[in-house]
Amino acid sequence: MIVLTGATGALVGSTADHLLERLDPEELVVVARDPRKAQRFADRGVEVRHGDYDDPSGLPAAFAGADQLLLVSSNAVVGDPVEQHRAAIEAAVAAGVGRLLYTSHQGASPASPFAPARTHAATEELLAGSGLAWTSLRNGFYAHTLEWLLGPWRETGRIVIPGDGPVSWTSREDEAEAAALVLLSPGAHDGPVTLTAAAAPTFVAVAAVAAELASRPVETVVVDPEEWVSGLVAAGSPEPQARFTLGIFEAAAQEMFAGVDPLLGELLGRAPRTVRDALQAIDAKQRAAG
Repeated sequence: MIVLTGATGALVGSTADHLLERLDPEELVVVARDPRKAQRFADRGVEVRHGDYDDPSGLPAAFAGADQLLLVSSNAVVGDPVEQHRAAIEAAVAAGVGRLLYTSHQGASPASPFAPARTHAATEELLAGSGLAWTSLRNGFYAHTLEWLLGPWRETGRIVIPGDGPVSWTSREDEAEAAALVLLSPGAHDGPVTLTAAAAPTFVAVAAVAAELASRPVETVVVDPEEWVSGLVAAGSPEPQARFTLGIFEAAAQEMFAGVDPLLGELLGRAPRTVRDALQAIDAKQRAAG
């Protein structure tokens, strides 16, 4: 049996859909903080259990019977995500889970300027010491985030950033399908595995693709990081959120998102989606909304 946390979100929700194309519903369990939000899975015959990282006492029951458990990384605004992950891993041990898969990031490092990358590195250390069989899915940076990282480039003809560097922008949908395929090949992938698109373009290179799609020049402007943060704050962004986002650019400038790996394409049996695909999807979405 496969148990999934986070299936009410976009990533693992899509993973669950891919699994249900290949498995009977009774072979899958979905764990949710609010089971009502997982009703679409219950309607398909999937068992839905309550589970919350902030309520560790209930997690062993939520994970019971799992041959494999997909543990989605915490996106909690408050609390310590590493401690939440620790509680979930300890619950997996208590429940006798056969293998634990964790949604990590290719830039996982205790030295990263990007806060989630430090969380992922710490969580991987917990997994390594847990005694469980485990797999860490080091996903490439999700390409759909370019929609807000690039700003209103179509209107302004400018992409203003506080630093540049290569990033293996990767489709979240490709990552979701790959997670399902890894779950369907238990034991074939041990420890950290890197799942990225085939290329890692800089923001300047991304701007060139944007210019082609817009049929107009798109300039990349690199500004002082503090000036960039001040601009976001002046536009209404909370400063902690602005500095969180700054960490993405700082890590990119240190080439922490630069690596690429063929495994994603090998799992999918096709070339992963590209930055051009991502920008075309973003453009189509914005046109539809406008």
